[in-house]
Amino acid sequence: MENANNKIEKWDLIIKPQSSWLSVDLVSIWKYRDLLMLLVKRDFVSVYKQTLLGPFWFIIQPVITTVIFTVIFGNLASISTDGIPPTLFYISGITLWAYFADCLTKTSNTFIANAAVFGKVYFPRLIVPLSVLISNLWKLGIQLVLFIAIWVYYLNISKAVSPNWTLLWLFPFLIIIMAGLGLGFGILISSLTTKYRDLTFLVGFGVQLLMYASPIVYPISALSPKMKFWLMLNPISSIIETFKYVFLGSGYFSGGALIYSFIFMLIILSTSVLIFNRVEKTFMDSV
Repeated sequence: MENANNKIEKWDLIIKPQSSWLSVDLVSIWKYRDLLMLLVKRDFVSVYKQTLLGPFWFIIQPVITTVIFTVIFGNLASISTDGIPPTLFYISGITLWAYFADCLTKTSNTFIANAAVFGKVYFPRLIVPLSVLISNLWKLGIQLVLFIAIWVYYLNISKAVSPNWTLLWLFPFLIIIMAGLGLGFGILISSLTTKYRDLTFLVGFGVQLLMYASPIVYPISALSPKMKFWLMLNPISSIIETFKYVFLGSGYFSGGALIYSFIFMLIILSTSVLIFNRVEKTFMDSV
């Protein structure tokens, strides 16, 4: 009996409270990678499962947006596109922006939308916003195919399009920065909405306002030096402009501005993860 009582029990999983809100258990995220992939599949399939057109909405949405921008900003407002065909100019801005906006809006309600699951089952909470980030890459990939098709067409018929081929290697770097910014802002808002629900009503408006504060529908060359300075404080501006500079040969490229966006992304992402890590301990008391 004594041997039986003194026998050390071995457990497959031991859940311990985090000693500090500064400690982020990244190892657990890797251990739950199967759950991460399951959530990625769920996010991709569930949205369009009962729709008639399914994933074709990934193409229809940017096409409709591009047509609207072309009519309103190109034809009616006559806003310059730096000599680039309006259709190509607008869809080049929409492509990366749509990825950022989707990541931000869908991760901004992480705690509220998953409160029932978080209260019953243990798993690293960061897996949920990370699944959104990865699943949106499928949508980005489909929209990039559309952009490339339009880009190749105008590349053959328009002399205004002159890509900077030597800078194509920057493209994955641009996606990483956009993903980090979307995740950072999204989980920061999600953490704050556990206490301040008003933020849920401001997300849509804020994203729309941020779009007009980014060079999506207008070239940065059309702005005065003072306005250009303030616009470049927006970390998204250099990403969009670099994307246009690489693929269209039009836009503003600055290595310093791109480094600024990368550092800004690291700061907002690390800060947001720490706040998210702190809030997840007590959010059930306030949600």
